[in-house]
Amino acid sequence: MAAVEEWYKSLPIVTKTFMTACIATSGAVYFEFTTPFALYLNFDAIFYKYEIWRLFTNFLFFGPIGLNFCLHMFFFLRYSQMLEESFFRRRTADCILMWFFGAFLLTLLSVLAHFTQLFPKLLFLAPSLAFMVVYIWCRRNKEVQMSFFGIFNFRAPFLPWVIIGLGFFLGNSPIDDLYGVFAGHIYYYLEDVYPTIYPGRKLIKTPRFLITLFGQENQDQHN
Repeated sequence: MAAVEEWYKSLPIVTKTFMTACIATSGAVYFEFTTPFALYLNFDAIFYKYEIWRLFTNFLFFGPIGLNFCLHMFFFLRYSQMLEESFFRRRTADCILMWFFGAFLLTLLSVLAHFTQLFPKLLFLAPSLAFMVVYIWCRRNKEVQMSFFGIFNFRAPFLPWVIIGLGFFLGNSPIDDLYGVFAGHIYYYLEDVYPTIYPGRKLIKTPRFLITLFGQENQDQHN
């Protein structure tokens, strides 16, 4: 238990907060304090019954505790921690903005799916949000060499597609992860690519109140 406690304390604040909220939500469902029906993203309930909490709770539930939950939590913890401790070191406000921006994009995509039915709807966006973080870490570490159980090697940008392929092989739908790829790529392009095309321009700017709340150093630079 001491080792687990030390590991938990060592996690960076944003990663720790999201993980804790997701585990607490899954625990509440498991012990029947609530049900997934009260948490999922239901726009009719939001617009007509004013159940606003669904805009937030759908980001905190990965589904029943099982293999899919464990896989998403493993990859999220590993790469979210590394992303926060490297690119967002002493830049908590920027990190929080990344999460909010991703959540906004995923919600917008879900609104479009709900009203246009052009692509599949998702009831819970937690797996997509977590996968977005994995995708961003991979794009920001292009030269890192990785291995798939020692069978073959590849560079980090291919990891999201390896994970999607593994999930598909295990019988999981790739839609959750593809939503995350969409949100992650939009953030990556606007934050990392666009400023190199148009020097001096920055489309994603951290609000002053977040900087005041959480502090900030070198907010315009990546480590």
